[in-house]
Amino acid sequence: MFARSTSECHRSRSPFKPTALAFAAATLALCSQAVNANSTESTLATVEVIGSEENLIKLPGSANIISQTDLDNSRAFTVNEVLRKVPGVTVRDEEGFGLRPNIAIRGLNPTRSTKVTLLEDGLPLSYAPYGDNASYYHPMIDRYSRIEVLKGSSALLFGPQTVGGVINYITPTPRQEFGGSLQGTLGNRDYFNGRIGLGGGGFNLDYVRKQGQGARDNTNHELDDLNLKYAFSIDERNALTLRASYYQERSQVTYAGLTQAEFERFGGQYNPFENDRFDIERIGTSATHDFSLNDNATLTTSIYYFQFDRDWWRQASNSQDAQCGGAFNNARLAGQAVDVNSCNSNQGRLRYYETYGIEPRLTVAHSAGEFQAGVKAHFEDQDRRQINGSSPTARSGVVVENNLRNTQAYSAFVSNRFDINQFSITPIARYESIDVERLNQLDGSQGATQISAFTPGIGVTWNPSPTLTVFSSLHEGFAPPRVEDLIGTAGTVTEVDAEQSTNFEVGVRTQLGETWTLQSAYFRTDFSNLIAVGSIAGGGTPLSQGKALFEGLEVNANGELGMGFLGRLAYTWLPTADQTEAFRNVSNGALVGVEGNRQPYAPRHTLTAALGYQQGKLRSELEAQYVGQQFSDFANTVAPTPDGQRGEIDAVAVWNMSLNYQFDKATTGFLSAKNLFDKTYITDRTRGIIVGMPRLLQVGVRYDF
Repeated sequence: MFARSTSECHRSRSPFKPTALAFAAATLALCSQAVNANSTESTLATVEVIGSEENLIKLPGSANIISQTDLDNSRAFTVNEVLRKVPGVTVRDEEGFGLRPNIAIRGLNPTRSTKVTLLEDGLPLSYAPYGDNASYYHPMIDRYSRIEVLKGSSALLFGPQTVGGVINYITPTPRQEFGGSLQGTLGNRDYFNGRIGLGGGGFNLDYVRKQGQGARDNTNHELDDLNLKYAFSIDERNALTLRASYYQERSQVTYAGLTQAEFERFGGQYNPFENDRFDIERIGTSATHDFSLNDNATLTTSIYYFQFDRDWWRQASNSQDAQCGGAFNNARLAGQAVDVNSCNSNQGRLRYYETYGIEPRLTVAHSAGEFQAGVKAHFEDQDRRQINGSSPTARSGVVVENNLRNTQAYSAFVSNRFDINQFSITPIARYESIDVERLNQLDGSQGATQISAFTPGIGVTWNPSPTLTVFSSLHEGFAPPRVEDLIGTAGTVTEVDAEQSTNFEVGVRTQLGETWTLQSAYFRTDFSNLIAVGSIAGGGTPLSQGKALFEGLEVNANGELGMGFLGRLAYTWLPTADQTEAFRNVSNGALVGVEGNRQPYAPRHTLTAALGYQQGKLRSELEAQYVGQQFSDFANTVAPTPDGQRGEIDAVAVWNMSLNYQFDKATTGFLSAKNLFDKTYITDRTRGIIVGMPRLLQVGVRYDF
């Protein structure tokens, strides 16, 4: 079902891919010929966002590292669960498996993770970070050994979204000696997770098969994730890391939420849309080359290519979609059970993306500090179609949308850290130039436009003692609009501006006693322009933009309590997340929302706290994840509307538990409970009511060899 004929697909349309890949190949070939007997031997070529914890003393921003031990101790089920352990990060559940996480940093709208830069091994994870930064795909948490979360001016080293922060998922480092692991997990809701890892000689293979029921009726997921990684030294000055991945998802899952009456009568797990299907295939390849110019300078060059194919056939896109007619929708509003097989319609949203690019990055250590600079050429080709079928299970029909969208982005950054006694000062700047075009293949209309941005910043750290770092940063943030927001179906260019903000933070990292670590930061994000995309703002809000202010405090701490007990806490207080002026509809200038209203999906309080106990071979943990009350639309509607798309979302606390027991050096058994008390709670009203995952009980074993 993923085949595309040459008349339907633009895979060979762009003239830029051969040029970029040829340049990348030439760069790697040239670098691999260099030899310098005086330099040290390279081992692993990679792009780091934070790196080791030793780097934190020079980092002028809030930073968190989630280690492999953290992941194992909590027996994390989804990336949503993991990222809630980081202060300043909120994540909204959707289908239950964390396959389409809705991630936000410091109060920004979390829908589809559009406001955050997602990386894997320092390279783009999103299939279209410039032209359509929506996460309809996200790898399983099982794929990663470590996660880095970075905020502040250092985000300008990456991009293009440089407002909230950067999340970098790191795959396991290839091992030199032969070995591996086998792991199996079973649970309720038909859950199975099988994993195998093999490695040796600098090569790693990881394969995960995961399947089970989602958060609602008529939702099931089948996932396959294969990753290959090979790292080796070419000579004393050159190292190369090669990666390849294949990901497949076959899901029975709907897009539509519930009406208020359906939720009250049938419960949050009700879902009548048994015919909806969601299929993904993603292929990724990349290479990262380290070239040591001398003992102090390294040129790291990455090339990458991703292919993403998504077909989503569904009978409704929200709780009052017109697809099945007025009588069908009225029955839903009245809380009456509906027969989806009586609705002779099924619409396919078919998406195909190619993303590729090259990025050299230079790092030079010098007597006064460290210099960094880099450039990137990045290209995205989108093939988007919609087919309307005339039966409940249709997989063909009338093509009502068929357009091509292309993005060519060029960026550069430069920074220099000056170390002056106990102080470090890091000025930094980034430049983005983005060309986009859109072609409607149904009528031949087309349009093109260009945007650019220069974003400076500066960061400062002060280390008065080996265990205390005071940090602060100030930078201009930037995020590009989507292609479809810039250029309409008829090819007309829309007057929508890029997102721009001024971001400030000041904080402290310290060690308390011998075992406790603490990080706390005050942050302020002042938007001169924030884009509110209609499909993510709640209740069908039109594409709008305006000024907004986010301001708050984040704290995290962890350490030992004594007698085998351990504690961990991540807390965010967001007192301000307001429209500082009423947003305006981009198309007609009409006011949207009210000045002073709170932004949707921006809870004032979020807290994740855990109490652990470790004694001998036993390690247990009890964790509470709390999300405060939040609004679901710009009008700050409190009472729920009949369609379920507006209304206040109550605060909720979800409890998780894990238990690990190491039988011997090679064998570990574990069990976990997610949503321990089986609480039904609303997570989202964007397309109608969506609820969190019911209680999950899982038991498994891991064997290392």
